[in-house]
Amino acid sequence: MTTPIERLSGLVVGVVESVAPDEVRALLELDAPHSTALNTGVPAGFPRLNGYVLIPNEAGATVAYITWIGIERSPYPKRSGLKDFGLIDLPFPLRKMSLSPVGTLTSRRDRASGMTRYELSRGVVAFPSVGDQVLIPTAPQIEAIVGARDDDKRVRIGSSPMASSAAIMVDPDKLFGRHLAVLGNTGSGKSCTVAGLIRWSMEAAEKSLKEAGKTGVPNARFIVLDPNGEYARAFADRGDELRLFRVPPVTGGERPLDVPAWLWSGHEWTAVAHAQPGAQRPLLMQGLRELKAGQTEGVPREAMIRRYLGSYSIRISAMLNTGTQAFGGAAKARFECARLLETIASDCSQFGGETLGTASGALAAISTTITGIVDGRRSGNFFNDFTISDLETIRSALDTLAQTLPDIGHATLISEDAPQFFDVNILAEHLDRVATEQGGNLAGFISTLGLRIRGMLADQRLGAVIGRDPPTSFESWLKDYIGDDGASNGQIAVVDLSLVPSEIVHIVVSVLARLVFESLQRYRRGHPKGQTLPTVLVLEEAHTFVRRGKDDDGPASSPTQLCREVFERIAREGRKFGLGLVLSSQRPSELSPTVLAQCNTFVLHRIVNDADQNLVARLVPDNVGGLLRELPSLPSRQAVLLGWAAPIPVLVEVDELPDAQRPQSADPDFWKVWTLTEERGVDWGAISEEWSGAPPVHDPEE
Repeated sequence: MTTPIERLSGLVVGVVESVAPDEVRALLELDAPHSTALNTGVPAGFPRLNGYVLIPNEAGATVAYITWIGIERSPYPKRSGLKDFGLIDLPFPLRKMSLSPVGTLTSRRDRASGMTRYELSRGVVAFPSVGDQVLIPTAPQIEAIVGARDDDKRVRIGSSPMASSAAIMVDPDKLFGRHLAVLGNTGSGKSCTVAGLIRWSMEAAEKSLKEAGKTGVPNARFIVLDPNGEYARAFADRGDELRLFRVPPVTGGERPLDVPAWLWSGHEWTAVAHAQPGAQRPLLMQGLRELKAGQTEGVPREAMIRRYLGSYSIRISAMLNTGTQAFGGAAKARFECARLLETIASDCSQFGGETLGTASGALAAISTTITGIVDGRRSGNFFNDFTISDLETIRSALDTLAQTLPDIGHATLISEDAPQFFDVNILAEHLDRVATEQGGNLAGFISTLGLRIRGMLADQRLGAVIGRDPPTSFESWLKDYIGDDGASNGQIAVVDLSLVPSEIVHIVVSVLARLVFESLQRYRRGHPKGQTLPTVLVLEEAHTFVRRGKDDDGPASSPTQLCREVFERIAREGRKFGLGLVLSSQRPSELSPTVLAQCNTFVLHRIVNDADQNLVARLVPDNVGGLLRELPSLPSRQAVLLGWAAPIPVLVEVDELPDAQRPQSADPDFWKVWTLTEERGVDWGAISEEWSGAPPVHDPEE
């Protein structure tokens, strides 16, 4: 039976030779293991790059990972008790290691079980000293280093090949609560990792429910925005737990993708219609407010006249409020004042000629009063000063008459952002009517806006997505896409965007993301205790939708910018409302820096591009940056896990999914098809019919 001291001495493999804040150099013993170590009681590979060693000190033990191994010619080591001191001092090959300290391992005795428990804390409490011993960690210590023994580590995602194949466990609260980025080149295993994280989280939750003796299914919500149509296959075996949305036509078990245009906000309509800020954007907002308020028959004439009178009153008030008396003094100011008053008199005379009841006489009277004032100040082709009392008299008359005309203020009770149903097909005609009623050259300014809206709605590919008939109620839409409780609706929603037209795919993604975020905001506000509804939003090919770009002031001018702004807001504020974001991308250098900076956990697969490598290198502290040098050579399924969900950066071999549970993203089998090992029949007639939406044209003779 060995004593603790004897067991400890059996783990020693070297001594510290030099110490720096970011690097520790160690000299290996002559009899230290060369490839396989048996010191820990079980065979373990040693030494290996990115493997772990311990350096005991007064604070516990400093944990370091191996960054370099080599042989240097040095004087033959002198071993006390042996006849080494009389030997000729010739150069001798000695093995040495460079280590990067990353944390401190402490131990405590568990009174209940009598076992020793190890805990890892990030950072170095006490640096080692020259001559300190370097030890191989035991299996329990390795598990503590990679976090496999932590009580909050509930979901297994893989094992660590550099840590004796210890299980890598993560806390879903940390993994999803502060946003996750899965980055890597095509074919490195990103999609399988994302699908595995969702599946393993659900399986862990189901296991916990069963162990606690609870019935039912996990009350979870995963919403996957899938631009390539990969994930439907990955969760097909989950049955009712999967809600799959696709562009119509759909088959059994699938649901038609429905992102109705009446759910779009004014901001989103501005971006998709490219409404210009001068006349088009205000008119578009007015049209949306009126249609959502149910006002589709145009503005009554009396209400339009009230608008004009209010506008004239405001312009006169602006003259009276100026400190330089723009209506007097200089000849130009007097002339502009006279021109405004003549315009008001002319319009009031025209209005007075219409059938408006008592208002007709009042309008004619105002026109006569203004004409008299202007003629009284006329002097040839010039005008004398207009007095304050003149302008106040006109303004008072305009305000008094406006109060007697009907108002359309009720239309403003509905915001252009309100999710209120309206017939989107009449939007362009309604905008034309509003522009005509307001007169002037407004109809000419908004003609191109109407053409863009009509062209978009005329596209048959869009009709089934943005204008479903009959329309879905807003409550049903929220239950379908965000999910009801787990018992009555599936926990996983996959939105297949592969056939969504490119003209609106960014709008569809931004609308879905915004509605998910705002629904969780309102959920928390509706609970006195501020409870959240934990939801995970997964975005595949994130570099396509959250592309880095210039931050423009004002409303988004394009759907791409709008999409980026929505996800930047989710990245900044989503955690407060229970919304976790999972980004998957093969080009991290093209992602929005704002979104990437808000991700607290990263799973880094193979990354070859220099720009992408430089970007991810800045995500980790300098003393562990060497771990990322392995990124270009990582095989498929292996990745570096770092950030909030991992105590220290660790190399993980992600658990393998069965073929039937993998996303449909495998490399194409060119050779098998070329050599007829796998058949590939083609029916272009069926494809063209579905694509064009029209039956194929056949030869009459056939």
